[in-house]
Amino acid sequence: MLVPSAAATPATMQAAIASVIRGAKVNPGKIKLDIPPLVENGNTVPCSITVDSPMTEVDYVKAIHVFTEKNPQPNVVSIQLGPRAGRASVSTRIRLADTQTVVAIAELSDGSLWSHRVDVLITLGACLEDS
Repeated sequence: MLVPSAAATPATMQAAIASVIRGAKVNPGKIKLDIPPLVENGNTVPCSITVDSPMTEVDYVKAIHVFTEKNPQPNVVSIQLGPRAGRASVSTRIRLADTQTVVAIAELSDGSLWSHRVDVLITLGACLEDS
């Protein structure tokens, strides 16, 4: 019996994004994905996301999603926020399997969606299974 490959593709990332945005229009801007464009080791890649939002009771960021096109799981992280968060900024570390595009999408309280994408060159990949 053959086991299907765990390798993801740009199409799987697009499918993961489509399941989050549910057909809504995604605009460029308002969100900034800060990730190094060249990474020596994909096992621990610093990643910060900030969204231009006043974070008030009526105007705030509801969620931030990060997607990758070549990781086994394309939806890397989804973070729920609200007006009490105070600021729309998060930092973490992610794993990247290979050189790829990373996409961040912010969902605002008015229902609008905003995105930013960064191409990242990885010299030593992560998320890989031994054969």
